[in-house]
Amino acid sequence: MNRIKKILAWTGIIVLVLLYLVTFLLGVFGNPHTQNMLKACIVLTVVIPVLIYAMMMLAKILSRKHDQEPDP
Repeated sequence: MNRIKKILAWTGIIVLVLLYLVTFLLGVFGNPHTQNMLKACIVLTVVIPVLIYAMMMLAKILSRKHDQEPDP
């Protein structure tokens, strides 16, 4: 369980850093689609941590159910 949390946390960090880098590069170089891409990056900055949190909670719930099942 601890390993899954670490993997999800590092994945989230890497994805968010890449989103910030893309946002910065879009601002520097400009593009006709920059505004739409910027909006997408801002939305994903919120959505990605929420999804990672939901996956971690689901993993916790499923592992708890697995631990509580009686062995026949």
